[in-house]
Amino acid sequence: MIPARKSKGFERWFAGHVAGRVRGDLQRVQIAGAEDAQRALEAAPVLLVSNHTSWWDVMFAVYVVHRVLKGCDAFAMMDAANLRRLPFFARMGAFGVERAEAGQGLARDSIDYAAGLLAAPGRLVWVFPQGDERPARLRPLGFRRGAAVVAHARPDALIVPLGFHYTLERTAKPCAYLSFGKPVLRGDSVAATTAAMEAAVTAQLDRIDAHLLARDPNFVTVHKARPGLIERFAEWALARFNRKHARQA
Repeated sequence: MIPARKSKGFERWFAGHVAGRVRGDLQRVQIAGAEDAQRALEAAPVLLVSNHTSWWDVMFAVYVVHRVLKGCDAFAMMDAANLRRLPFFARMGAFGVERAEAGQGLARDSIDYAAGLLAAPGRLVWVFPQGDERPARLRPLGFRRGAAVVAHARPDALIVPLGFHYTLERTAKPCAYLSFGKPVLRGDSVAATTAAMEAAVTAQLDRIDAHLLARDPNFVTVHKARPGLIERFAEWALARFNRKHARQA
């Protein structure tokens, strides 16, 4: 296991970098249920579980804990091989577990470490129980049991589900949708809790799909890109062209 080595200065810098990437690379970001996650965080330590569908998920983990939630001291479980390849994430609060551990049940030191981080309200440990990136609409999601093992080791922590989904709509840049759910009730076994976590995240992905079909007012826009100079000129030229031909018709 590789422990986290958080650096407040690096966290601030990297959070600013992520915010810049969101502004520059995404058309729109909408979030639902952030108030539920905030209440949970204020009441107890939080084990946050989400699907893993894109490279953007990790960036949004940073965005959420620094731009959406308040008073959040966050850590994240990460595959040790990836953390060795990208060691700067340890300075953001990532800790590494071996792939075999994450798939079959965490070793005792990993369980103790993650549970120890969930020590008080305001503390958050983020886990992607799928382990690998998978399409958001692929069912079942295929959650592994590691997150549930940690949840049973720390019964006072609240389990908060989050769904991620990204779409290309009528714009060149993609749109991102995040949906938090109510805390998940533990089952009477690790297997039952794993199933409950997966069902809760699946429900958030279904909520996003429903929003894309019929807009849900509970989704709040936290970012919307402004058209660039070229786009504004193209829109102006197209509108002028349409007016000219409308007069000639």
